Amino acid sequence: MRKPTRYSLLLVVALIAALIVAILLRKAAPPEAARLLPESDAIVYVNLKPLRLATHFDRTPVNRAPEYQHFVDATGIVPERDLDDAAFALHRMDNPNGPNGPVGYSEVFEGRFDGEKLSRYLESIATARETYAGHTIYTVAIQDGAVTRPLRVAQLGYDSIAASNMPTAEQIHSILDRHRSAASPFSGSSLLSERYHDVPLLSSAWGIGHIGLPFSDRGYISLFGLQLPLPEDTTFVASLRYTGSLRLRIEQISPTEADAAQAAQRLNMLLGIFQSLQQIQPRNPGDTAFLKMIGSIKLDQRKDRAILTATVPIELLQSLTNVNPTASAGTQPSELSPDAGQTGR
Repeated sequence: MRKPTRYSLLLVVALIAALIVAILLRKAAPPEAARLLPESDAIVYVNLKPLRLATHFDRTPVNRAPEYQHFVDATGIVPERDLDDAAFALHRMDNPNGPNGPVGYSEVFEGRFDGEKLSRYLESIATARETYAGHTIYTVAIQDGAVTRPLRVAQLGYDSIAASNMPTAEQIHSILDRHRSAASPFSGSSLLSERYHDVPLLSSAWGIGHIGLPFSDRGYISLFGLQLPLPEDTTFVASLRYTGSLRLRIEQISPTEADAAQAAQRLNMLLGIFQSLQQIQPRNPGDTAFLKMIGSIKLDQRKDRAILTATVPIELLQSLTNVNPTASAGTQPSELSPDAGQTGR
């Protein structure tokens, strides 16, 4: 009886070891929402659960615009309450003056959704429908001023939704194709495979690739009207994680160490300007928290990377997520707003 018992124990140990390896691989793998995204120039991911826990933004009263309220009533989806995580693929557009502007988006949202209500709502506003890989893709016409662009939406499952505002269906087809192989922790776009290992472990929000694209202005990155000394195609790895305090880390990846040194020098000069703002008398707690974050910024260079780190006060997040009821009354949460075919974003 000793040999069978020994073999049985070895088999149990091997199974436990395989299970542990699978769990570790899964933990080290990119989030599923990010793995579903198509090929792109940049990826941004946000896990809203820790943010909701830290700021309680879901408890903030919101005075919704009538169209937004209709969307909530029709679908049962309250984004600030029901959305758990979101992943965005940023696509550089060949024609920056086209309907999408310089950047198009593909998105995956995960949370708690009423699939039947959402389907009925999409049916009521869709201008076209397509069946692909066993899923219905709804096309909604988004009117933005004099420009109309398509928004394609598909339910991936009871807890996930995909959307893309790209001119063709290629990107949302790619998401549905990836959904069929999403069980693999190694699936995902080439950008995710190339850069995700640079994202610090346990980051609740991160971005990789050319994440300056939404802020491009004549070939450079512009923030708050200030042009940064960085071209729009600069590669970044940005992350936000909690390690006793909320830490922001942004790495700019340069072709050479000399380029990284030059970038660090330029950013240090810009940082000096920002930190001079600390002399300004803050008007509210949000300003105080912002100036506190500015004061904590440090810049360093490591080989081909210029690295910015800062501590983000929880008060700053709370002020950013504390929706102003008056301001929110005229805004839409997404292009999936009610009457999207007429109003849009």
